[in-house]
Amino acid sequence: MAEIVGDAERGAGYSMRGLQGRVIDGVGRQIIGGQYAPGDLLPREAELTEQFGVSRTSVREGMRVLAAKGLVDIRQKIGTRVRQPENWNVFDSDILRWHSEVGRGDEIMRNLVEVRQIMEPAAARLAAGRSSMDDLRRMDDALHDMVANATDREGYAHADVEFHLAVYAASHNVLLRQFGSVVADFMYSSFTVQQATAADDEVFSEDAETHAAVFHAINGGNGEKAAEAMLRVVLDGKNALIKALSEQRDGAATA
Repeated sequence: MAEIVGDAERGAGYSMRGLQGRVIDGVGRQIIGGQYAPGDLLPREAELTEQFGVSRTSVREGMRVLAAKGLVDIRQKIGTRVRQPENWNVFDSDILRWHSEVGRGDEIMRNLVEVRQIMEPAAARLAAGRSSMDDLRRMDDALHDMVANATDREGYAHADVEFHLAVYAASHNVLLRQFGSVVADFMYSSFTVQQATAADDEVFSEDAETHAAVFHAINGGNGEKAAEAMLRVVLDGKNALIKALSEQRDGAATA
C-alpha cells in the first residue's frame, strides 16, 4: 500500500521495527487473515519464539502491543486468545494495512466510504468557519496538483488524498484531523480502485471540479454549501468504488 502519511506505525503509535515488530506484524496479519479465528488460543510462547526466531521477551512485548490493538486477550495460566472482531481497533493503521494485505481490503473500503459520508461533510462545514490562510493555501495547492495530474492516475490519487487531509486539518478539530491521518493510506487505495472505472482523463477533470466546489464554498465561508459539495464528492467516489469492485469480481469470476 502506498505511504501517504509516513510509516504504518505512525497511526498505531507502536514501533514495528526490531524483533518484536516481526511478531506483531506476523501474528497480526495471521489474525486478520483468519488463520486464527476469534476465540482461538494462539500458540504458546515457545512455539512463537521458534516460528519468528525471536526471544520470549520479544514475543511478550509483541503480544502486549496486539492486546492494545484489541486483537488478543492475555490471561495468566490460560494463554493468549483472539478477541471478537468488534473489539479490534479498526482505525489502527496496522489493522487497516493487514486487511489490505490479506485480501480483505474491499470490505474495509466500503465501510470507510460510509464513515466518510458522515465525517467529511461535517469537516467541510467546520472548515468553512475556521480555516486559516494556510489551510486555504494547502487546499488550493492540492487542487492545482489534481488538475496538473489529470493524466497521471497515481499522482492524481496522491493529490486527491492531500485535498481531503487539508479539509480535515482546516476543521481545526483534533479528532477529525486524526481520523484523516489514520485512514489516509486507505483513502489512497480506495481512490486508486475508483479510478479503474474512469474511461478517460475527462473524468478526472470533472472530479477536480467537484472538489473545487468544496474549496470555493469553504473559502466563501458557506458551511452548508461546503457540506453539500463534500457529500457529493464522497458519494461520487462511493458509486465509482462500487462499480470498480463489481467489475473486479466479475473479471475474477470469468478468469
